[in-house]
Amino acid sequence: MSAKFLISALAMVFFTSQASAKTVVVNQVISEQEVVAAQNNWCKALLDIGGAYEKNGHAAAKELAAQVIDGAYGYQLGAVLFKPTLTVNPQTFRTTSDGALSYFVGGDSNFPQDTGFALKGWKKCEVDNAAIYLEGDSALTMGKVHFVGKDGKKTTVDKTWGYVKDAQGSLRIVLHHSSLEYAGK
Repeated sequence: MSAKFLISALAMVFFTSQASAKTVVVNQVISEQEVVAAQNNWCKALLDIGGAYEKNGHAAAKELAAQVIDGAYGYQLGAVLFKPTLTVNPQTFRTTSDGALSYFVGGDSNFPQDTGFALKGWKKCEVDNAAIYLEGDSALTMGKVHFVGKDGKKTTVDKTWGYVKDAQGSLRIVLHHSSLEYAGK
């Protein structure tokens, strides 16, 4: 038995014995399955926002996008390290939920260059992870995300996501970096 395991086990016994009826002990470990599900849910949500736009217009897409951002990203925890694919200086980074919402659906005069990434008519979205790093209540992923547009054209981006579990045990995106693949000279 390793010393690290023994110390962890003793700490668990100590803290469990110290717990009162007001204490809730939650296992916050993130699994690979949870990460992959979160990525697939992100892709589905992107397509759903676009579908809401096509079917019911901008207001419906914006409402759904706000719900998605609130449920998937960790803006309620603080700033999110979000660098979307198609942003330019001085608004490259979207550390607030308003900035993220504008990126996905546009229409915010504070972000005049945003046209709404989720409104581009994507018909397919697939994640292809190069690697997933899991450490307790956090996870990092790096790989490709492939999008297929309504014209059948495929666009691939390099994507890095960072996740944490919040106090309720929900996976939250706290890092999202996306860039177009390097095309060479």
